[in-house]
Amino acid sequence: MQKPAKTLHPVNEIIAKRWSPRALDASRPVSRSDLLSLMEAARWAPSCFGDEPWRYIVWDKFEDQAAWQKAYECLVPGNQVWAQNAPILMISLADTLFEFNDSPNRFGQYDTGAASENLVLQAAALNLSAHQMGGYDAEKARKTFSIPERYVCMSMIAVGHPASPDILDAALKEKELADRSRKPMESRFFEGSWGNPVR
Repeated sequence: MQKPAKTLHPVNEIIAKRWSPRALDASRPVSRSDLLSLMEAARWAPSCFGDEPWRYIVWDKFEDQAAWQKAYECLVPGNQVWAQNAPILMISLADTLFEFNDSPNRFGQYDTGAASENLVLQAAALNLSAHQMGGYDAEKARKTFSIPERYVCMSMIAVGHPASPDILDAALKEKELADRSRKPMESRFFEGSWGNPVR
């Protein structure tokens, strides 16, 4: 299902194409080459001092069902309902320290977000669906997968091939089919000083 953004101004088609669907095809694995392309896209994100603070743990349901199941069990029930069909789950992690000198890196989370955006845009380019989630138990994930304390758990990401919205329950299907929208530009983008909208 395609649901391109209805933008007020021109943007690259891959930006308009990217969205966060929940209907995923449980029967189709994500190829290893596609999975590596997602990671390669994330790898080339910009970062402060070129430190590359992002880390990802990837779980492929078709390769290691038991590990995937442990990741799935970290999700909140509302996400489990639809993410059960995702062949790939992953978690993004941000280093809180610069690798080159172990001093605090306040840009680590920002840079990891940039890497994840690269990843989901690459997914869109490959006609895959990628849905980032904040709804999961970060501490459970940390303990289950032995994530060091210096890394902040960011988003969980479900990746798979798109499926018909008909596989979803009524409430999720309604969300899946709803028009995409964004708040007015002038409420988020200012010019010259705070609160002065860009026109």
